[in-house]
Amino acid sequence: MEDKVLKAMKEAGAPVRPGDLAKKLGVDSKEVSKAIDSLKKQGKIVSPKRCFYAPA
Repeated sequence: MEDKVLKAMKEAGAPVRPGDLAKKLGVDSKEVSKAIDSLKKQGKIVSPKRCFYAPA
């Protein structure tokens, strides 16, 4: 799931919200949020503004 989320963020080319990623990937937003938390801890993504995420 983390790989899918990271790939979708890179394809978006701009900071995205977890809900938008969930719709694009066709999965539950809770799954996307878990993946985002994990990716944030690994330093692979950043949050340029509240509730938006982008690849680091």
